[in-house]
Amino acid sequence: MKYLGGLGFYIGVLIAAEVLGYLVLRQRVWQKTDSGWVLLHWLQDNVVLVTIILCLLGGMVSASLCIGEMLHYLKEVAWASEQVIQEMERPIVLSSPIKVIQDRLNALREQAMRKDYLAREAEQRKNDLIVYLAHDLKTPLTSVIGYLSLLSEEPDLSREQRSRYTGIALDKAEHLEMLINDFFEITRFNLTVMTLEKETINLSLMLAQIASEFEPILAEKDLTCRTDLEPEVYVSCDTGKWERVIDNLLRNAVNYSYSGSEVAVKLWTTEDIAVMQVINHGRTIPKEKLEHIFEKFFRLDSSRSAATGGAGLGLAIAKEIVTLHGGTIEVRSEQEVTVFTLKLPK
Repeated sequence: MKYLGGLGFYIGVLIAAEVLGYLVLRQRVWQKTDSGWVLLHWLQDNVVLVTIILCLLGGMVSASLCIGEMLHYLKEVAWASEQVIQEMERPIVLSSPIKVIQDRLNALREQAMRKDYLAREAEQRKNDLIVYLAHDLKTPLTSVIGYLSLLSEEPDLSREQRSRYTGIALDKAEHLEMLINDFFEITRFNLTVMTLEKETINLSLMLAQIASEFEPILAEKDLTCRTDLEPEVYVSCDTGKWERVIDNLLRNAVNYSYSGSEVAVKLWTTEDIAVMQVINHGRTIPKEKLEHIFEKFFRLDSSRSAATGGAGLGLAIAKEIVTLHGGTIEVRSEQEVTVFTLKLPK
């Protein structure tokens, strides 16, 4: 645009110069014997041709300058593209006319840096998790082998001792099974692309049934469950996957609740949205951890105690399933109360 304006200005000046020259030259009478007569006479006869030639020359010069500048900008953009990949820390700085491209490249650079950071963070968490699991696998396996060896090598053990050793070996074997399941969970989550097989279900009935199935686990932890469910709430969802969402949220609530407290499950509708909440009483989750709670391999309890052990995938899987259903899942934690809120289109 700048060069078109310059070309227009050049043509305007050229025409103005011709008119001004014509008026000036008319102020005297020219004779054939004058030195400039032949040139002036030729210019008078070919003024249109001369004007066109000069305009074409001006256009060629303008086009050359325009192409040169475009090539310069292209080189800048090519250089900047390399910098986005090679020097992630340095901001891109381009010429003022292509500032829009500069802003876009810097935005892409920030996005790439963020994705790279999250990928490295997730990979580190996964690696740490595998190290923990590998260590934890060895501990119960050693115990199982040790107690089974005692049972095999000591035939004269009393019934009480034999029963005690068998019970310990069984507990350790079940713990070992849980850890192995964690490994399979990691593999499935990384390799499986989720697809939905939707059907219309009574969500109120599903929540009531799953809550009742948790009674033995709740009793073991000295917890109670209160349900406040709007009746006959129907939604379209993948039944198996939505059961997994509820199961993951309830297990999370059980694992992080104070002994003797209450877990609440609520369900109600607003217009075309079904809203579900799982509420538990436990330690307030710090804000910096809330921001990562739905990420893969993130665990609130980094010590991996037996009570709260797991692959750190439950909430990440729950969020993926909810998102695939077109819903949302949020969490807030304050004053030792944690509330997970799910919204699903009816």
